[in-house]
Amino acid sequence: MNTQSRANVFHTILLSCVAAIGGFLFGFDSGVINGTVDALKKAFNSSELNVGFDVASMLLGCAVGAFLAGNLADRFGRRAVMIVAALFFAISAWGSGVSHSSFEFVIYRVIGGFAVGAASVICPAYISEIAPAAIRGMLASLQQLAIVLGLFFAFLSNYLIAQASGGASNPFWFDFQAWQWMFWMELIPALVFFVGLILIPESPRYLVAAGDLKRAHHVFSKLGHPDDAEGKIQQILATLKAGVKPRMSDLYDREKHRIHPILWVGIGLAAFQQLVGINVVFYYGSVLWQAAGFAESDALRINVISGGVNIFSTLVAIALVDRIGRKPLLIFGSVGMAIFLGVLTVIFSTSSLAADGSLKLSANAGTIALLAANLYVFCFGVSWGPVMWVMLGEMFQNKFRGAALAISGFVQWMANFTITLTFPILLSGFGLGGAYGLYAIFALVSIFFVAYLVKETKGKTLEEM
Repeated sequence: MNTQSRANVFHTILLSCVAAIGGFLFGFDSGVINGTVDALKKAFNSSELNVGFDVASMLLGCAVGAFLAGNLADRFGRRAVMIVAALFFAISAWGSGVSHSSFEFVIYRVIGGFAVGAASVICPAYISEIAPAAIRGMLASLQQLAIVLGLFFAFLSNYLIAQASGGASNPFWFDFQAWQWMFWMELIPALVFFVGLILIPESPRYLVAAGDLKRAHHVFSKLGHPDDAEGKIQQILATLKAGVKPRMSDLYDREKHRIHPILWVGIGLAAFQQLVGINVVFYYGSVLWQAAGFAESDALRINVISGGVNIFSTLVAIALVDRIGRKPLLIFGSVGMAIFLGVLTVIFSTSSLAADGSLKLSANAGTIALLAANLYVFCFGVSWGPVMWVMLGEMFQNKFRGAALAISGFVQWMANFTITLTFPILLSGFGLGGAYGLYAIFALVSIFFVAYLVKETKGKTLEEM
């Protein structure tokens, strides 16, 4: 690789890292609620149902944000939508901390949800659209690495603040409660994201679709060898409708009178990523482990460990996704999750109950449960966590990528909302064993979904999709 090529690759990686900060905020905003659940219940005097809605409310905003973002990105550009998302992240972080009622808190969390939903579909799309095919999977996986880093630092921040203050409901700096500072910590990465976005260029594929070929040529020249820019533009033009920007109606194949089949595959990938129950671990981790008989401080520490496992597994996925492909990783992850969710189901279903109704795990059962839970997180992190986002960013055609991302992202967040809202109900009605049994079934079904319906995308350019 010559000096010019190395400079172009470094430039592409730098732009991808800036876009991936949106994933970090996605993870931080999703995970910060984990250590605040009990404190919010006390602060707002909420019932169990209200607590579930306080946690899940952001996901409604995520669904709307993901649905609108794809279409808005096709109309105004990927970069413009990400800039608005950065502002929404900051507003949500500040507002969540200053809220005095459950209603006010939900409003700010929904605003944050708009940002998370937009970032979840536009950031990986932007990365996929600037990355060369040979390393696109690795670069698109930066989104998931950023998400799990965001989750980890949210868990770590929550743990350190709770340790320093003596509990999430106790006063911390300047007499504000610790849970408020847990939300305000998000303002730092939100500001970094906003400044970074001001400095990066628009996606060249969007610029071609918008008819701004001069700017597209300039960006492609920065990303690859200048002599390749014109040929790349012509390839993209050949996959677009002449003079027409991508729009939602392009998802319907008028010749065959049906929705393009690839959209159903995208919807399935988006739904299964949530139906295996992974975000129950990240949203309700402290509640889950306390229900299993662990103390609050131990539960928060377990969250940090799970976050570390998630980071490690994502690094493994980044190393493998462009070598062995997307489909083998998805199948491996589904098989592993089905096994370890099954183990957790058996342990939680057969454990005895303490006097207060909580589970009472033996020392051996507790150790096995912790090991199985973290192996489950590993299997998810090496497969469905990053690979789903990689595939959604690359599997759709240029002429309807934004619209397909909008639909798939909406389904992903609605599945997330459903799983998150129903977990407290499942926990009280069927126990941890019943909840994890349901997630194990979905993991099992996902094996057959991937095996029969998902096609490999490794090594293909976006114009070959």
